[in-house]
Amino acid sequence: MAPAPRAMRAPPSVNLESLIGGRLPIWIGGAALVLAGFFLVRYSIESGLLGPGTRTMLAALFGAALIGASEAARRFPATAEDPRVAQVLAGAGIASLYGTLYMAAALYHLISPLTAFVAVVIVTATAMGLALRHGPPTAVMALIGGFAAPLVAGFDAAGIGPLLVYLGLFIAALFGLAIHRGWGWLALAASVAGFGWVNFLIAALPGRGGDLSAVGAFTMLLAVCASAALPATGTHNRWLRLAPLVAGFVQLLALAPSLEFGALAWSFYLVLAAAALFLSWRQSLYLPAALAALGFLLVLETLALIQPERSATPLAAAVASVLFAVSGHLLASRGRSWAVLALGGTAGPLLVAHACAPALLAPEAWGMLELLAAAACAHLAWRVRSEVGDPTLTAASLVTALLVALGLAQFLPGAWLALPLALVLLGLAGWARVARAPALFALPALPYVAALIAAALPLAELAKLIATSLAGDPLPYLAIPALRDLFPALALPTAALLGIMPDPRQLGRARRLIGSLAIGVGILLVYVLAKQILTITTPEHFASLGFVERALLSQACLASGWYLLRSGRFMSLGRVLFGLGLFRIAWFDLLLLNPAIVPQGVGAVPLLNAAVVHAVTAALWLWTVARIPAHRVGGALLTVVALLVTVRQATHGDMLTGPVGTLENGGYSAALLGLALFWLWRGITAGVYDLRIAGLALLTLVTFKVFLVDAAALDGMLRILSFLALGVVLIGISWAYSRFLARPATPASDAEAAVDG
Repeated sequence: MAPAPRAMRAPPSVNLESLIGGRLPIWIGGAALVLAGFFLVRYSIESGLLGPGTRTMLAALFGAALIGASEAARRFPATAEDPRVAQVLAGAGIASLYGTLYMAAALYHLISPLTAFVAVVIVTATAMGLALRHGPPTAVMALIGGFAAPLVAGFDAAGIGPLLVYLGLFIAALFGLAIHRGWGWLALAASVAGFGWVNFLIAALPGRGGDLSAVGAFTMLLAVCASAALPATGTHNRWLRLAPLVAGFVQLLALAPSLEFGALAWSFYLVLAAAALFLSWRQSLYLPAALAALGFLLVLETLALIQPERSATPLAAAVASVLFAVSGHLLASRGRSWAVLALGGTAGPLLVAHACAPALLAPEAWGMLELLAAAACAHLAWRVRSEVGDPTLTAASLVTALLVALGLAQFLPGAWLALPLALVLLGLAGWARVARAPALFALPALPYVAALIAAALPLAELAKLIATSLAGDPLPYLAIPALRDLFPALALPTAALLGIMPDPRQLGRARRLIGSLAIGVGILLVYVLAKQILTITTPEHFASLGFVERALLSQACLASGWYLLRSGRFMSLGRVLFGLGLFRIAWFDLLLLNPAIVPQGVGAVPLLNAAVVHAVTAALWLWTVARIPAHRVGGALLTVVALLVTVRQATHGDMLTGPVGTLENGGYSAALLGLALFWLWRGITAGVYDLRIAGLALLTLVTFKVFLVDAAALDGMLRILSFLALGVVLIGISWAYSRFLARPATPASDAEAAVDG
């Protein structure tokens, strides 16, 4: 009869008691065994009890004894049921053997480097075998002991070179074991410990360039090997697989100043960058590391070029640029990240070098290099063009534009920086129309904004000019900046931007804002040019020609705005210009610089003088621009102003200043009364409701003026005649208007009244 199967014992549940009482002590005990052996050897050294050979032999025997004890623990009945005892003893023994080899080879030189290497291989093979036999705990103990051994023995007792060889071989053994068993955690732990040693050595070896060079080589190899080992262990987390490369770049960046940014520091960085690109070529998972390498390259180049001694940096930056640019351009079809590497590698190092060390090359040489780089980026933009609007296309177009602008600027004087910006603006606009990608149409706004930023000083002077003019200064010409500074900086890019505005797609969402800025700057430039014609620089000159100049400028705004509004083209610009002309009339001609208050010549000929022609023409623009209530009200008001100016000029001549006489006062009433009667007649005969209302309103105002103002200035028969005439006129108007209201309304007048009302 077959024996009954033995019941499987359930694993004990994990709780605080089992953790503290059953698990931690055994591992702490194993670590204590390792430290006991190390400190025993150290005590013998400090006390002078034993010689180097005897100490090393005792340490080796101690490690071998621990390994033997681990095998015995697997067979001894009392400990066979708990595999942790054997695991701890084996791990402690392996750690002790690693420490022994380090002391024998690096500290006491008892064995040659070749013998030490063979011994390390043997110990590593033993460790791998024991880890395969006992499992992860033994590997953990070996890892802790192997990394801690140099600290106990004195890490720099024999120099940094042997220490790094020891660490390299030890980490390689751990990587091999991790790959064989698929222990990603072991490879990751070995990487973290290795970079921990790198940080420790950087902090512990300040100013020791030779030793730090070896640390840099170790860092480079560690980052490359860790990046290859982690995927081989089955680690799938992308960030864990990227971490060694990124950590390597950070460590090399921290090491570079200690290595004086020399050829050795750059060689470490370039090799690691090439490894990142190679891994990215094999597997796209590593592309973020390649992008990080490009970013660190630009930081490292910046830090190196601001040093007094640049040594190998220019050549290294050129090699790095070729490395990233060539790989990026060749593989740009694989995805957006490769395109970023292409653009960054082509433009980044070149722009950093030009900004940080412009004296390295002549301006023309910088210009040629930037134009060549622009051609490469333009080729990439052409390859990825599509009407969908890939961000790569936008980025390539923008980088190309930047390089072209900087390259062309090297061949021109500094005052003409706006010329390449204007050319780039036109080029981007044309490229957007060719590629038809929506995002490209917004790009021309950027060179224009750059031109405005570059022209900050001339713009500030223009702002001061406008503030002076708005404050009522009669001589704003004196505040105009020099044309040689103003026009090269602003006229070319503004003209270029206004030239692309007929295409409604240009500038994208920024069209309203950027277009308004360009229109504003353009109006200011035209104003500055117009002020050059009469060149009013003295009060006497202003008194003779100030009003004429101001009227011509206002009429130019009104006429151009009127034309655009009537033609239906560029309606926004038309409203701006027309509104500007009206604002100038209201602000300057009627308020601040009214010729009836501030002496200014308007001309001595009645009707055909600047004041009358100016007011009448402005009223005509408003009456004819469009049939909307605001324009008709404005036209009516300016018509009244034109009549008042006519009377004023007829009684005062060239200068409109002076008191109001009786004849002039009566002239105002007669002219306004005639205008009111005309509006009433025209409104009745044409069936225009608004005109009739305006005529009635003006008639009411004239009536009040006659009763309250004119009558007070008359006496005797003149007062009687004036009231008699006014009464007859008002009665006649009332009779005629009542007959009009009693007449049946025509369909046209009814429809118009309904609309206007």
